Amino acid sequence: MDEARWLDEREARVWRGIIGVQQRLSAVLERRLTRDGGLSGAEYTLLVPLSEAPDGLLRARDLGRMVGWERSRISHQVARMEKRGLVAREECSEDARGSMVRLSDAGRAAIVAAAPAHVAAVRQYFFDALTDAELDVIGPALERVLDRLPESDGG
Repeated sequence: MDEARWLDEREARVWRGIIGVQQRLSAVLERRLTRDGGLSGAEYTLLVPLSEAPDGLLRARDLGRMVGWERSRISHQVARMEKRGLVAREECSEDARGSMVRLSDAGRAAIVAAAPAHVAAVRQYFFDALTDAELDVIGPALERVLDRLPESDGG
């Protein structure tokens, strides 16, 4: 077995920073979404791609891929959102085993109402802390990291 290649002091500081930002930013944005928009982070996560899809309609498995969720998580979250009237499930005409998820009028109204405050919070807590030069570095750097990551645990 190969010996571990430990993080040096600089790498450890950066890694701790990434973990801290991810955890704290997610928590702050979740609280703001709930307070300002009445939506959970999970609801917002699904409403965004649905609101951008033609006719507000996506196949459930495609929606799951878009947000990086497993089938069971999508199924449970969509069921919760159906109960709130944010989405509706429909049969898939191409595959009887598949299902479609449609954004409801209430779901569209919820995302339209929540999005401005959410974007303002993202700007306040993330983008306003960075200079243009930092954004020019961090954007491509994060894209390179994302390109190296598998889309699922199997890769």
